[in-house]
Amino acid sequence: MVSLLNEGDLTPSADAVAARAGVGRRTVFRLFSDMEGIFREIQLVMRELVEPVRHIPLKGETPEARLHALVDRRVLFFERILWVSAAALVHRHESAVLTADHAAMQAELRGLMLAQVPARASADPQLVEALDAVLSIDMWRRLRFDQKMGSEAAAAVLHRIVDALIGTA
Repeated sequence: MVSLLNEGDLTPSADAVAARAGVGRRTVFRLFSDMEGIFREIQLVMRELVEPVRHIPLKGETPEARLHALVDRRVLFFERILWVSAAALVHRHESAVLTADHAAMQAELRGLMLAQVPARASADPQLVEALDAVLSIDMWRRLRFDQKMGSEAAAAVLHRIVDALIGTA
């Protein structure tokens, strides 16, 4: 299912999943009694996939440099989850698993961002909220899907916005 999602099929059928896995449709339903089970398994697979990215150190001599290292790490992270995230957005309203995982991921990403925000910027609540919005998967999806930017161009836009927000542009 993850392969189908990554190919842009945001709502693959049970038949498509079974065919890709090389099993019968019944096997899919025996392994997963409901969609929540499938969503739970996809979240586990995705967490394993992005785990190496989570451990990339944020190098830099200044808080600003480390914030830009965070941007680079998020770009890698977002690229790995882009299509699965788009599918989760489609199904989140009907899934407690996806809703809870999204909330946990947002809290984790926000905490990582807050740890890198320069002290002078962290004193401005609106600036913190702007950085959180700019460094979100929602912004990444907009740049990649709606504005049809490649990952390098989209990353450059994020860096430019971060520079403008924290006053280093």
